[in-house]
Amino acid sequence: MRRRISVEERRARLARRHRLLPSRRTDDLVALTDDLVGLHSSDPTTVYLSLAARMARPSIAAVSDALYRDRSLLRHHAMRRTLWVFSPEGARIAHAAATRRLVGPEQRRLVRLLEERGGVEQGEAWLAEAATRVVDAIEARGRVSTRELREALPDLQLPLDMAPGKSYSATVSALSRILPLLGFQGRIGRLEPSGGWTSSQYAWTPLTAWFPDGIDGLDPRAAAAELCRRWLLAFGPAPASDLQWWAGWPAGLTRKALSDAAAVEVELDGAPAWVHPDDVDAVEDGEPWLALLPGLDPTTMGWKARDWYLDPRQARLLFDGNGNGGPCIWSNGRIVGGWAQRSDGEIAWRVLEDIGAEAERALELAAIRLQALLGESRVRVRFPAPIQKALLA
Repeated sequence: MRRRISVEERRARLARRHRLLPSRRTDDLVALTDDLVGLHSSDPTTVYLSLAARMARPSIAAVSDALYRDRSLLRHHAMRRTLWVFSPEGARIAHAAATRRLVGPEQRRLVRLLEERGGVEQGEAWLAEAATRVVDAIEARGRVSTRELREALPDLQLPLDMAPGKSYSATVSALSRILPLLGFQGRIGRLEPSGGWTSSQYAWTPLTAWFPDGIDGLDPRAAAAELCRRWLLAFGPAPASDLQWWAGWPAGLTRKALSDAAAVEVELDGAPAWVHPDDVDAVEDGEPWLALLPGLDPTTMGWKARDWYLDPRQARLLFDGNGNGGPCIWSNGRIVGGWAQRSDGEIAWRVLEDIGAEAERALELAAIRLQALLGESRVRVRFPAPIQKALLA
């Protein structure tokens, strides 16, 4: 007989596994990142604020050190073509389980773009030669900015009109599309950006800085099973559809990964769901907690079906039209509001329901601490939800 897991237990698991309980905070950034499988990095500030919300002693500098000096964390494209931050071990698993499936389509898309929009006659050969030149330039310098690459390889500034004849058309350079492709291929990685921690103007370096023998080498099927196991430990119990959405896998690969991971079937509200084979026992409630999590935080974005932690009537205020979650207030396993940083540095917030006096006091203190952490830095949310727009109006 399948074990039934309640919504209350799911919330208790979330708090414990995602290190949102005060007693579970740690300054071990690799452990934090691995516990969440990976951190969304489409918005560069998400990584810093996701980790800070779970650290015992929050520090922007410590996150930068892990990314760029110790290199115990790195940015890499993986699930759903998204830019993530992983530990090196996590990146290797995600690369084999998700990224490698994306390289072919990404390359074909760019070849077509070069031929149709750039006037290149033999796009595949042109791209292969251009990519080699870019990698050679990066290897020769060890660390190089996009601006320096533009100066060194001016012919790769070939303009590509992304939507000819359309009012919303934008022109980009071939180089700007080659660099992400090289990242997908596992040939280059991102280093500290110009403009500080809130910027995405990354410098580039060979990925051998993290992987001397290269990032490839894992069997894709075994890696998918391991990625599934890690996701189940962090986000289980959950239906297969949540894993399929999160990983960007087809249904067949999702089923195979669950089988290879020896996932155990349980019941959620009368429907089948899955847990890690070593994670079947009940999890008890922890202490009360409240957290200000950034836009695209892995907790907010961990499941496709969110009704158990987000009132559907409030979703349109807290997510943008493309499904990107904005900065959220979480309390005891549920999203209860949103927040934003104003131009003067103040943390403005709005709760969408009565959370009680104790939680509201905790919220006021959390906002003060976050404002102090950010100091003179200003966080511009890349994917603001309606509640952020209202708070900043």
